[in-house]
Amino acid sequence: MKRINQGTVEILVFIWLVGFCSCVEKETMKVEIFETRAGTKPFQKIENQKPVDEGKNITILPSERHQTILGFGGSFTESSAYLLHKLSKANQNSLIEAYFGDSGARYSLTRKHINSSDFSLGQYSYAPVEGDTSLRHFSIAEDTADIIPMIKSAMEASTDGFRIISSPWTAPPWMKDNNDWVGGKLLPEHYSTWGLFFKKYVEAYRAEGIPIWGVTVENEPLGNDSNWESMHYSPTEMNVFVRDHLGPALEALPEDVRILGYDQNRDEALYDWVDTLYGDEKAFKYYDGIAVHWYASTYDYFPDALDYAHQKAPDKYIIQSEACIDAQKPVWKDDSWYWSKNATDWGYTWAPDEQKYLHPKYVPVFRYARDIIGCLNHNVNGWVDWNMILNRSGGPNWAKNWCIAPVIVDEESDEIYFTPLFYVMKHFSRFIRPGAVRIGFQNQDPNVMCTSVRNPDGSVVLMLFNPTTSREHFKVKCQGFSTSISIAPRALQTVILKNIAI
Repeated sequence: MKRINQGTVEILVFIWLVGFCSCVEKETMKVEIFETRAGTKPFQKIENQKPVDEGKNITILPSERHQTILGFGGSFTESSAYLLHKLSKANQNSLIEAYFGDSGARYSLTRKHINSSDFSLGQYSYAPVEGDTSLRHFSIAEDTADIIPMIKSAMEASTDGFRIISSPWTAPPWMKDNNDWVGGKLLPEHYSTWGLFFKKYVEAYRAEGIPIWGVTVENEPLGNDSNWESMHYSPTEMNVFVRDHLGPALEALPEDVRILGYDQNRDEALYDWVDTLYGDEKAFKYYDGIAVHWYASTYDYFPDALDYAHQKAPDKYIIQSEACIDAQKPVWKDDSWYWSKNATDWGYTWAPDEQKYLHPKYVPVFRYARDIIGCLNHNVNGWVDWNMILNRSGGPNWAKNWCIAPVIVDEESDEIYFTPLFYVMKHFSRFIRPGAVRIGFQNQDPNVMCTSVRNPDGSVVLMLFNPTTSREHFKVKCQGFSTSISIAPRALQTVILKNIAI
């Protein structure tokens, strides 16, 4: 009998092991599907989907890597924190768990206002004493009743933790050229004091055990028609403040605090702003990226503007820092409204004639799903909603700027309403984790939006949004593996592929 030498045996064994492991890998491939659609219970796990022969291909391309994801979440406003603490302890715990707990949405990226905003009970500053340029009387006492306790409860509930971005709506009036909460500009002689203000804010929150991951220089520096707290900058003025004051002040801190410029709508203005912010070499080094809002349109997520911002500085962040169903009072316990094309925004009535086409009526659920997927596919690193909790009036809000949040409460009757918007946010925040990398895909169906990421644990997540009135069928392919899926009409779906060797 012919003898087989040891080297040949080792090669044969290696080939067998490779084949065996490949078989095991495919046998243990796991697919989980969660779906939220109109007219049914939200966030359902879909079991036993039947394979179909027809359907278009979605091919996932894991070798095509794009931006790293920071996370998804909402904002700690005084309005939300106040309402939370008006509820029973059981409902407080339920809401915190729903947003931050392991069984809930697991929010990972958040925002809070510095000083008051329109979603505060009144107007206040941490530096109320006029002429206190050394900020000896600086205090965050205004936040200790509600906002700080809410953040600490969220920290206790969150296994993985979350990042906080903080944004000022305005400096205290005594630092401004109009001596008012609304409008006006920061006086040049107070640039250094305002830079010190940010530093003391970060230090004060650190002393409370709350780290601040980053700040935006100013919420909506183009203004908001003087309806509530605001302060204006030109791009050049923002650069001067960041380059000569804010950057050096935060650089002196022991921890890294990121600086995000702009922080207003991602429309045509974004081009000029990134040209200027990133065109100043000395200011450029202090910017970690830009923040953007969605209020320029109810349907357009301005992909060209986002791509332009990314191309100007590929290594810097783009973070969607605020979005909400604005100019509407909440509809209470009527899911169908959130799936219907009846919502209007500020621009439906007030936009200039040449911009009215950007503000038609819209479906709230569709707007959220379309915008988040569109942003992810155009280099956005994180997406933050506005208020986490509002009441049935769309407040409290001292400026009467009523809006809708994913969770609405009746504080008098101690009731909670999780709107469909909450479940849209949960699809993204629960399943796309910080550190995930967006990966490439090819989608043969132009009517269904999708995006794909690879999570740090190795799972691949495919997000699908079907706004049509028909069920759509797909064959999803990845790394030699394929599976048949379908998505219901008017639905958002998360498809999780596990045990894929990439």
